Amino acid sequence: MALQLGDIAPDFQAKTTEGPIDFYAWSEGAWVVLFSHPKNFTPVCTTELGYTAKLKPEFERRNVKAIGLSVDPLDKHDLWAQDIAETQGATLNFPLIADPDRTIADLYGMIHPNASDTATVRSVFVIGPDRKVKLTLTYPASTGRNFDEVLRVIDSLQLTAKHQVATPVNWKHGEDVIIVPTVSDEAAREKYPHGFKTLKPYLRIVAQPQD
Repeated sequence: MALQLGDIAPDFQAKTTEGPIDFYAWSEGAWVVLFSHPKNFTPVCTTELGYTAKLKPEFERRNVKAIGLSVDPLDKHDLWAQDIAETQGATLNFPLIADPDRTIADLYGMIHPNASDTATVRSVFVIGPDRKVKLTLTYPASTGRNFDEVLRVIDSLQLTAKHQVATPVNWKHGEDVIIVPTVSDEAAREKYPHGFKTLKPYLRIVAQPQD
């Protein structure tokens, strides 16, 4: 059964390009982006891994760790990393899990039988420090993922975890947000003394709260 939002992300042990890891110990206290690849030496995945490596400063600023997964063995990962560095101008700087027996892929529901009996789909899981699944995305093998969107969602998740707000369509960090309906007007006036804009009783706009 596929993982749902709010589920506890399963723990696992794995061999990776950065050595063996215990997932819970490795991710302790951090947000995690776990993403899978159909197999090694695929063109779309090569671009994704290179771009994710370039995003490392952005991930670190948000207390996020990235970790990839492919169903090929570890020695093939090392060879693939050379291709990624050569073609994408970025060295792999986060762990890439080797999952040749598909234990982790099955644990996280990364294999969709109607798409392929053996290859993982392009799954993305954003997991919070509480080890709960905060976001799931599934892409077909032919379509590269938008990791700028993953960062945008993480900004929203981290903001809304701290404040009683939601983020509107196409929101980006620094833009106005929505006061959630469970906050009364009286409480909102206390919380936001500089004021907010009421478009409808259920739609109140306020400047993004600062940490």
